[in-house]
Amino acid sequence: MQRQKIIIEGIVQGVGFRPFVYQLAERFGLTGSVCNDSRGVTIEVEGKAGVLHQFVAAVRSEKPPLSVIQSLDTQEISVQGSIGFKILQSSVDETRRAQIAPDTFVCDDCLKELFDPDDRRYHYPFINCTNCGPRYTIVTGIPYDRPLTTMADFPLCDNCQAEYDDPISRRFHAQPNACPVCGPQLQLLASNGQPVAIEDPLSEAIRRLKKGQVLAIKGLGGYHLAVDAGNQKAVLELRRRKQRDEKPFALMAGNLEAVRRIAHVGDDEARLLLGVERPIVLLQKKADHKLAESISPANRYFGVMLPYTPLHFLLLQDGFEALVMTSANLSDEPIAFEDDEACQRLGAIAEAFLIHNRRIHTRTDDSIARVMADRPLLLRRSRGFVPRAVAFSVESRPILAVGAELKNTICLTRGDRAFLSQHVGDLKNLEVYDSFKQTINHLQSILEVRPERIAHDLHPDYYSTRYALEESGLPTVAVQHHHAHLASCLAEHGVEEPAIGVIFDGIGYGADGNLWGGEFLVGDLNGYQRVGHFRYQPMPGGDLATKEPWRMALSYLLSIYGEIPESVKIFDGIAANELRLVAQATMKGINAPLASSCGRLFDAVAALLDLRQTVSFEGQAAMQLEMVADPAQPQPYPYLLSHADDLIIFDPQPLVEDIVSDLEAGASTAKIAGRFHGSLAGMIEDVCSQIRQQSGLSLVVLSGGVFQNCLLTEMALECLNKSDFKVLTHSLVPPNDGGISLGQAVVAAHQ
Repeated sequence: MQRQKIIIEGIVQGVGFRPFVYQLAERFGLTGSVCNDSRGVTIEVEGKAGVLHQFVAAVRSEKPPLSVIQSLDTQEISVQGSIGFKILQSSVDETRRAQIAPDTFVCDDCLKELFDPDDRRYHYPFINCTNCGPRYTIVTGIPYDRPLTTMADFPLCDNCQAEYDDPISRRFHAQPNACPVCGPQLQLLASNGQPVAIEDPLSEAIRRLKKGQVLAIKGLGGYHLAVDAGNQKAVLELRRRKQRDEKPFALMAGNLEAVRRIAHVGDDEARLLLGVERPIVLLQKKADHKLAESISPANRYFGVMLPYTPLHFLLLQDGFEALVMTSANLSDEPIAFEDDEACQRLGAIAEAFLIHNRRIHTRTDDSIARVMADRPLLLRRSRGFVPRAVAFSVESRPILAVGAELKNTICLTRGDRAFLSQHVGDLKNLEVYDSFKQTINHLQSILEVRPERIAHDLHPDYYSTRYALEESGLPTVAVQHHHAHLASCLAEHGVEEPAIGVIFDGIGYGADGNLWGGEFLVGDLNGYQRVGHFRYQPMPGGDLATKEPWRMALSYLLSIYGEIPESVKIFDGIAANELRLVAQATMKGINAPLASSCGRLFDAVAALLDLRQTVSFEGQAAMQLEMVADPAQPQPYPYLLSHADDLIIFDPQPLVEDIVSDLEAGASTAKIAGRFHGSLAGMIEDVCSQIRQQSGLSLVVLSGGVFQNCLLTEMALECLNKSDFKVLTHSLVPPNDGGISLGQAVVAAHQ
């Protein structure tokens, strides 16, 4: 006989792990105990040596569906001759390493009960069990037990308590467990926040949606603004009230068959849609989709998700082709998640509020994903994925990394794990900055970590940088923006060896004081060397050039021709006086900072093709350029590669000249856009081949917001693979600035 102590770390609390272990021990005829503690789960188990070996193997192979085992350590201890197997109360010690599970969609067993008229939870909008339901958004502390969640507000009734206490039950220690007798309830409020006297709030909400009204609906991590996606008038009215001119709205469809009626769904997309995380997935529209065109204007894609709460399933059971379910906020504000705040901020948008009385402790947006190069790619990592950890290759002192200015996330390290936060947003907004600080405090609280250093971007004016330098009180580590992108992708893949980093984005503060954005680096998790970049180009008006792409088109034309060619008519809508002043200032270098930005080249080409002269959201011009491109254009445009100060300089002047010539010859927008993408892909392979000759490296990393572009990424992968490069791209960490904080953390850890 032997007795073993088994310590398991990972996502093993709140996911049915203890009853699983209990039932497994019963199956193998073993005695002992299992409990939650501040590290994860601790098992003491006694029996014959061979049976213990089988038990441990089964723990690994048969674990509950929502659990993640990151470490499992066994040690032999003294035999006690124990009788039976017990589930003990949670214990707390000084070692705080437990991980909280992400919020997940309602499982099939709960769905069956939800629509079973004979079940006591029939049509109950808050049904859940240990295999599904809210987690991260309701947790207030660890260990993950009901008193440390917002479900502490709801004492269990006798029936729910019996399930909660029964190791055989699917709801054993399911902390959000509830029923219509003891749990949260729905309520309908008018736009002024006053209760509507109605017996069935859900039916009334559905009726109002069918009438074309805008509703604010409280979900897992915040409020959505919802309208009938088939009602063009309602969608346009939502745009007007939300002050969101063109940025696509997210959709929610009832099931996979409903999604297939409006969009093309491949096997990989289906797996994403049906995964427990339930992200918004970008899918190519069908021509006969029957939904309002204003949902995603000038875009080939819908962003679609499947229902992930019981309430969503109940809302969609009544004949909607789909609902618009967009984050409940005004443009640039954080998503509303507290009831009073929602009524105050959304009263001018929503005609009614469908709320419930389960508090949301942590606001969390929906995640966004797409399939690229036959792999899933997260564009926004939030609900369903947070707070899963990314493994480090080294044990690190606790580090807080505060990310960038746009698409901000924060990252906190503990031992050999890095914990990325949910999407925070753009820190230029005061409310988002407040949310940023709340997220830092909450992640530190639930991980029981007090950072010893803080990593930040080089840009001195980022609010995240100011927080690090002026408010944190911690020793600081400055990490260059594009090195952080490179390190983020390396860390995601668990790679420490040096690589060629192809880092393309909008702009980031460079080590030379200029704005970078089209960078070729050689580096690893410790450091980097800049070995190439796009030619520096003036950005007329500074930040204004990111909002008005015509300025970048003007900049390129002036640098090539010294004037605006007569054949270029895209400036006809710009006031002559403004155009003249901007041109003069650019030629003199006044308020025209230099940038080596790939994103700004995309803007210039989109403006030359008259796709966008101004944008209403970040990356809009580049996105439309991808949307119109014909990928079957075999002939790339010419470009120049020169060498200066041991750097390879990509000069797009010949490319822009040929685009102007194509426009004069009447070439189609699709052809020009396709040739442009092919040119950049070929240039990437060309530059990487030169760097390989100098460095001997064949490992390439593609990172930065430009590599959200599916067409460019897949073209570049094809070119690099043909030249025998090994290429790393992002999947579970966004290539955009949402992944910057991970890169900052891993660089700081290695310093």
